[in-house]
Amino acid sequence: MRASDAERERIAELLREAVAEGRLDMDEFDQRLETAYKARTHGELEPLVQDLPAPGSVVAPVGSSAPAPLRGSAANWPARIGGNATSKGAFALWGAFNRRGRWTVGRTFTAFAMWGGGEIDLREANFEDRETVIRCITVMGGIQVTAPPELNVDVRGVGIMGGFGEGSNEDGEPAPDAPYVRITGFALMGGVGVDRKRTKAERRRLKEAKEAEREARRRRELEGPDGGAAGGGRKEL
Repeated sequence: MRASDAERERIAELLREAVAEGRLDMDEFDQRLETAYKARTHGELEPLVQDLPAPGSVVAPVGSSAPAPLRGSAANWPARIGGNATSKGAFALWGAFNRRGRWTVGRTFTAFAMWGGGEIDLREANFEDRETVIRCITVMGGIQVTAPPELNVDVRGVGIMGGFGEGSNEDGEPAPDAPYVRITGFALMGGVGVDRKRTKAERRRLKEAKEAEREARRRRELEGPDGGAAGGGRKEL
């Protein structure tokens, strides 16, 4: 069956997700993307994603009307929920704490900072439960919480002669199967900030994927619809 432009774009999106998650290196991505844009039939498209699971689910069939999967940090949320917590709290007094990288957040996590600061990074974290409450309390101190754009985050804290609220927010929609995280507490003459952004490594992979995609499109346009150079050769008399 002949492939449509929409089906080629759906496969390209799956490939972008794969390189953002580190499943493909840039050379593989470039080769598969170029093949996807040149593909004429479903039989040419399907092998390109047979070994690539869509984030959090199975790969949608080429002819499916399912929406494109969410990006990078939304990958495989069900596998990131469950297990024993590696941390249920943090404390800083005239000092600092941090929780980042691969760690498992307790279903209730309490952070306190007085005349100090702390960092809570959820971008690569696992979660003990699907619903998590993070209590942040600061007295003349500061706590920074960083979450991926696809995480369900609800901020309900209070600032008293200080600030408690959301900061930068990169593009991205909360995933329906992602954990729900409620951030509450108060900041007294201090601040609690909540940013939604991707890791530098993920942003770099997405940028490289977009650049490779633009290059593949440019080559396809130069080659023309029949695989030859645009403006094709001369006719022999």
